[in-house]
Amino acid sequence: MTQFGLKDEIPFYVGTYAKAEEPGIYLCGLNDQTGAMRIIRHFSGILNPSFVIVNAEASRLYAVSEQAEGRLVSYKIDSNNGGLTELDSVPTEGADPCHLASLPIGDVLVSNYSSGVVNRFALGEQGEANRMVAKVQQVGTGPVADRQEKAHAHSAVTDLEGRYAYASDLGADRIFIYNMQDGGFVQHAEVALPPGAGPRHFVLHPNDQHAYGINELDNTITIYSYNKTEGRLEIVDHVVTIPEDFTGESYPADIHLSEDGCYLYGSNRGHDSIVRFEIDVVTGKLANPDWTLTGGSWPRNFAVLSDYVLAANQFSGNIVAFKRDADSGKLTATGQELAISQAACIEPVLD
Repeated sequence: MTQFGLKDEIPFYVGTYAKAEEPGIYLCGLNDQTGAMRIIRHFSGILNPSFVIVNAEASRLYAVSEQAEGRLVSYKIDSNNGGLTELDSVPTEGADPCHLASLPIGDVLVSNYSSGVVNRFALGEQGEANRMVAKVQQVGTGPVADRQEKAHAHSAVTDLEGRYAYASDLGADRIFIYNMQDGGFVQHAEVALPPGAGPRHFVLHPNDQHAYGINELDNTITIYSYNKTEGRLEIVDHVVTIPEDFTGESYPADIHLSEDGCYLYGSNRGHDSIVRFEIDVVTGKLANPDWTLTGGSWPRNFAVLSDYVLAANQFSGNIVAFKRDADSGKLTATGQELAISQAACIEPVLD
């Protein structure tokens, strides 16, 4: 890897919960031979940058500022050293933005958790996401009174062409599907989850036939059949993310596929683990779960690389590196970790 001039290191950014005057976004390096990690530099000036994304060219970084009056902050990335220069900061017109996603044309989707709003920002001349071109207010409730009293937009992602957006709403127990082809949010379809599921994050399988969503409130992953042409989903099955004999409280958070599409991973906050499932690429069903403890508390977010998985343990303030076996998908502890307070999001920068 040679991004930002780093030899034998994979760079990755970390988003955290931090005060504006404290380090909030970190640039780190992962040694691809040993799994050792280091902090290269850090950046302050933003409150609670709990979710960050990097564009396809690795020239811009976008971060939420998760607060009651949410903000979206755009940075220019120095191609030589990965340093960040702020380009713009704009209100999201929503409360507590918690997730970002890029469209193929570069626009940015923002999910505002507390207000249930999803919006779309177009890019300015310098690649800054600063012009809101569409906004949708989601509506709905669920049976978990203290978590589902209203809509809570937790993530929104699009297909590879950017035609349809799939918005997971924890409060409404729905996946809202929007047609994005006219630049706005046109209600296209929706999928109702079991009451009290609390959908959080969502991924489309590269075979364009299946999709998966992780549900925060009932410790499940939902398997969907996916009609790419029509942009529709149909529930196939649900699987539990924690072991049968676990009796404590746990709340799933993040979900990712291996690059080859053979394995699915999910994080469990409370059980403090990452679960790995084998994927039947014909049926999309999941089997043979294998759990790996994350070496910390409250794994909010993680990243799956070819040879490693990095887990961000929010409450214990550490990132832990695991070696990933490509043939089995299983994880093995490397003994390598990195202390970062309130680590919440990991965004690798790959060639």
